[in-house]
Amino acid sequence: MATEETSSEDEGLASWAEALQEQRSAEGVEPGGVLSGEPARAFSGAPPSSDVPVADINRVLDIPVQLSVELGRTRVPIKHILQLGQGSVVELDALAGEPMDVLVNGYLIAQGEVVVVNDKFGIRLTDVVTPSERLRRVSKG
Repeated sequence: MATEETSSEDEGLASWAEALQEQRSAEGVEPGGVLSGEPARAFSGAPPSSDVPVADINRVLDIPVQLSVELGRTRVPIKHILQLGQGSVVELDALAGEPMDVLVNGYLIAQGEVVVVNDKFGIRLTDVVTPSERLRRVSKG
């Protein structure tokens, strides 16, 4: 069963990669990124450290993390939550057309805009938080 799930996930990623490649070709965007099949590159923000072997970083590359896209937020009293039903509308604090936050394990890593690829929603990253800024935010939290 695990093999079927892995195979299904790989096929899904492959179809996304193909669709994104077609979209980039149509828009004249250079290929690249995780789904393009290119090898992962080190962040260019800091020089490589000679005291950390490359093999050690390879141990964490396959660890799954929770990636989520936040459309917006709001605060409502519990009595309004209990009154929600099919067709109810919840107003969010975000404006239409604003960039959406991309979070990894609850930490902001990027912002982007919604795109549709092969009848599925995706997000095109428009602004990525620098690695040093990510570390600063994590250390504060």
